[in-house]
Amino acid sequence: MIDHPEPSYLERPGRGRLAYFYSPGYGAGADLPCVLFLGGFRSDMGGSKALYLEESCRARGQSFIRFDYAGHGLSEESFEDGCIGEWRDDARDILDRVAPGPVILVGSSMGGWISLLLLIERAERIKGVVGIAAAPDFTLSIESELQPEQRAEVEAHGIIAVPSAYGEPYIITRKLIEDGRRQCVLNRTHRIGVPLTLIHGKRDADVPWQAAEAIKTHFEGPQTKIIYVEDGEHRLSRPEDLALIAGEVEAISRAAAG
Repeated sequence: MIDHPEPSYLERPGRGRLAYFYSPGYGAGADLPCVLFLGGFRSDMGGSKALYLEESCRARGQSFIRFDYAGHGLSEESFEDGCIGEWRDDARDILDRVAPGPVILVGSSMGGWISLLLLIERAERIKGVVGIAAAPDFTLSIESELQPEQRAEVEAHGIIAVPSAYGEPYIITRKLIEDGRRQCVLNRTHRIGVPLTLIHGKRDADVPWQAAEAIKTHFEGPQTKIIYVEDGEHRLSRPEDLALIAGEVEAISRAAAG
């Protein structure tokens, strides 16, 4: 395991600092695009997928970045104050101010949504995207599943806690729901010219596998594909899942480098 004693921090006027780790490229791997990992809702950059990909990239000399959105992990600000658009801005700040040259985005769950937003906004920088159980527009599902009394609580207080299968309840805010409507990407067609690989577990109980089909339909490109993991669940963190993800990242990276 790579030892990173302390993260770096990206200073931002008017916003909290973002914590990140950057592993620079070296040798022949320096010619490969930088890999930028985007984590999920309430996740942090110390997860197994981020660390595995970091080791994989380091082994071939490819530059790699993992970071925490505002209100997540080691970054500043409060989680309850955040929303999709602001976390997209966080990822864009890392892309614009930390990542060198061309970039491959790897987005897990919510990070898949944010990756697609960045692909739309920064097409000139992005050379490929790997979505892992990508969950674009997931706030619409949260909103539709709220019971009448929960809706009333959100309207009255601006915040509600909903059960989570991963421990503490999820904190859902009116700001998150309202902003999520503005950040939707599956309400129109996007034509893309770079590889988009969607890796999705058929047993995903959080983001149904049909989400990958919807992404493929709305992000039209000659190199868009879906890889289903028949017995895979949402986290896709088993050794075989990690190896699959790393293999796809390397393949797209080498193709982009020519």
